[in-house]
Amino acid sequence: MNKIPLTVTGAEQLKAELHHLKTVERPNVIAAIAEARSHGDLSENAEYDAAKDRQSFIEGRIAELESKLSNAQIINPALLDAEGRCVFGATVELEDLSSGEVVAYQIVGDDEADIKLGKISVSSPIARALIGKSEGDIAEVMAPGGIRELEILEVKYI
Repeated sequence: MNKIPLTVTGAEQLKAELHHLKTVERPNVIAAIAEARSHGDLSENAEYDAAKDRQSFIEGRIAELESKLSNAQIINPALLDAEGRCVFGATVELEDLSSGEVVAYQIVGDDEADIKLGKISVSSPIARALIGKSEGDIAEVMAPGGIRELEILEVKYI
């Protein structure tokens, strides 16, 4: 299986979610199943069906997180020395040349991406256009409204 790139923060978030699922959610759903079973006939027991569905979801998510963490390639952006190039983990300040808007994004793994926090997925169109470019370069991004030109103002490894 391919390595899954994660920042240190992203890996910690996945580990915390996995721990929560194993120590809180799993015991809660087991208790809910036991409670629903005590109500008698399982064939017409909606609580039992709902608890089993929840258990299935939790077990699937646990397996997914364990797989991602076992295949993770954890990258610490602060230790990178990419000579000013845009790489995974870098924080990039951009100016949209048509609107003049200045934004900053950190290029992160798919599971960490959150546009509200300024984190974009390494597989997103913007990140793909930025990878390998340096300060002063212009990246052309195909957006729904057409091609956007973004000038790279600054690249930081934090």
